Amino acid sequence: MVSMKILIADSLAPEGAEFLRQNGHCEVTEQTGLEGPDLIDALRSHDGVVVRSAVQLTADILEACQNGSPCQLRGIARAGVGVDNIDLPTATKYGIVVMNSAAASTITTAEQAFALMIGLARNLGPAHMTMAKGGWDRKKFVGTQLHGKTLGVVGMGRIGQTMASRALAFGMKVIGLDPYYNAETALDGEVRMVGSFEEMIEQIDIVTFHVPKNDATTGMLSKAQFAKARPGLLVVNASRGGIVDENDLLEAIDSGQCGGAALDVYTQEPPPEDSPLRNHPKILTAPHLGASTVEAQEAVAVDACKALYNYLAGNGVDGAVNVGKLQLDLTDRQQQFVDLATRMTQLIGAVTGNLKLQGVTFKVSGDALAGRADTIARHALSDLLRAHLDQPVNVINAGFVAEERNLDTKTIIDRDTGVDRLSIELHGADGSHRVGGAIYQDGHPRVTHLDGYAMDMVPEGHMVLLTNEDEPGRIGVVGQLFGDSDVNIAEMVIGRKPTTDRGNVAMMILKVDAEPTAEVLEKLRKSKGILSAAHLQLDR
Repeated sequence: MVSMKILIADSLAPEGAEFLRQNGHCEVTEQTGLEGPDLIDALRSHDGVVVRSAVQLTADILEACQNGSPCQLRGIARAGVGVDNIDLPTATKYGIVVMNSAAASTITTAEQAFALMIGLARNLGPAHMTMAKGGWDRKKFVGTQLHGKTLGVVGMGRIGQTMASRALAFGMKVIGLDPYYNAETALDGEVRMVGSFEEMIEQIDIVTFHVPKNDATTGMLSKAQFAKARPGLLVVNASRGGIVDENDLLEAIDSGQCGGAALDVYTQEPPPEDSPLRNHPKILTAPHLGASTVEAQEAVAVDACKALYNYLAGNGVDGAVNVGKLQLDLTDRQQQFVDLATRMTQLIGAVTGNLKLQGVTFKVSGDALAGRADTIARHALSDLLRAHLDQPVNVINAGFVAEERNLDTKTIIDRDTGVDRLSIELHGADGSHRVGGAIYQDGHPRVTHLDGYAMDMVPEGHMVLLTNEDEPGRIGVVGQLFGDSDVNIAEMVIGRKPTTDRGNVAMMILKVDAEPTAEVLEKLRKSKGILSAAHLQLDR
């Protein structure tokens, strides 16, 4: 039986598809070169897609997938690091998880950057071309020794740190820059971190980039930075095209301010045939070979397919790039509370009626849950929204959907209770409603309070929620009516709450063996002392 359909839309090492087919319950389609309507139709009919850099999953493509026929697409796996060919905001908007396989190509990409640096420093490119044409000129290609030089590493992630460690082994000094690396040094104190590129550029002989392309990094090295650099600066870019302004780079090389560049990536790929980058004597070029080794091609293919398969199979997600701070991997205990949250949202939905929702507050208590409080809350939020909207909502896009509707969401974490608990409070123009739950030693989820009514109940199966005047005879009336209707009451829970405006009000929650008819519910609502009645069905 097929449980998921996966499209491989780019050329991929065969080990990736082989992994998927070996795991069973997976229908794999390999179709490369898809564009426009053909690509849209293929995406719509698959649960997940694996791409490299050739397939462009733009906002228009992803938007078009959602129009017309129902769209199955839930996950995108990028076999490699860069995801600039995927429109992340649109994917997030529609609850599509985007994953990459960054770790698989770390060493290979760092080695490519290091090879480019060595080749640039020793003029290996033009020296080879001279030899290939029959020449022999040792004096013309005198190079630069790396030992003792200062290397600036922009981006101290996996690849950047790997590059830095190789440079240290060559006897280089290394300065690092990364806004998300919260330390003064890296690699056991051997790499000094600085706070800005302007601070770095004045101190280095060579710069290498290992950052994604975005608004902050596009044109990061341009005319203004070259002007502040040491004369003869060497530039290595095996990251993304456009981080180095190519026109300013050529100008800096021709003026002598820049000693040369080694490029594996370009603003336009491939660059035009007449691009001066292709044949400049001081620019060493390669056709985007960062992850192009036999080992890396196999590793990124398998890692991307494995991440996508695990996500679609409900086994967590690895390498997600569009979930923000959400950590989707959950312990069994945390997953139990996600399941409890689903039941709690259904329960509170039955008592809120047509509440015009303005906000939601989630309170997560206990050490076992605190580390994934935002994730648990996001799951609960997606359940709430899904019940009232006619669009796909999941843990990935729930925050976006709530923000789009001006819903104020807040998560409170309380580690000091000693007991793992969850509460959800809905805020509306006409008041608020609150439900709380816990899971005790027996492992069963329990609702512990609902709108101020204390109770202890496992939420499952057919349930009838009643509010009634707290006076003798109400339980008998309810029991008689269900008996006359041939509906067996399996369990009854009573909650009490004193009020000031209508006497004492109680809540009854009944578990029944069969769904009560609309007629039964209407008779309940008309019975003396019964204030409200609602039915809901939860999974067992």
